[in-house]
Amino acid sequence: MAVLSAPTHRPSCWPMSVGAEGIAAAQFARCGFDVLVQAARDKPWYDLVVTKAGNLLKVSVKASENGEWALTNGFIRRVAETNGMRVDCLSAIDMWRAGYGSRTVCCLVQFEGVAIHELPRVYLASPDEIAETMRQTAQRIGRCTLLEMYEWASSSGARSIEMLPEAWHFSQARIERLLALQGGSTAAAVRVRAPAPQVPAPGPRLVTDLVPELALSV
Repeated sequence: MAVLSAPTHRPSCWPMSVGAEGIAAAQFARCGFDVLVQAARDKPWYDLVVTKAGNLLKVSVKASENGEWALTNGFIRRVAETNGMRVDCLSAIDMWRAGYGSRTVCCLVQFEGVAIHELPRVYLASPDEIAETMRQTAQRIGRCTLLEMYEWASSSGARSIEMLPEAWHFSQARIERLLALQGGSTAAAVRVRAPAPQVPAPGPRLVTDLVPELALSV
């Protein structure tokens, strides 16, 4: 009798995550990158590896269909205060950030409001950029999540609408920018220091024109 293995538990968002990885891989391929997909999934902090002309990035793909990415789930803890319990957002964000190493970027795929015949909105950002954005959100509205768009009010009562930076949208220029930030772009400019002027060593020297020498000694 054949022994059947227990079915692997997959969250309800599994098909959407697989679709997001395929879309991300296709977009990088369109930009001329070779795309490698993990087979065993033994490295949970990234899903794809993209390479081109000796440059390499590890890509963590995050899918969403509700306008936000709950990246800090699993790191949230509550701390006691005089008026009750409070979610420690900043610690959760720091712990999320600590899970990513060098040359890793996040590809954020948003399906909210996207028709089946349209491409979702795709963003690229480094873990440091995302962590800083989430810290600002936590300070403004007390939520430790990455929101595509939200409204908040300042201490003066002025209301503002915040959106993810325009520069985060997926593009060839954005990939090159992230490669430069990671130190992996061969196109990055290298500043060459000009050689120091040659200073004659002390000691006797041959003087061929006495007039300038006499003028300097006066």
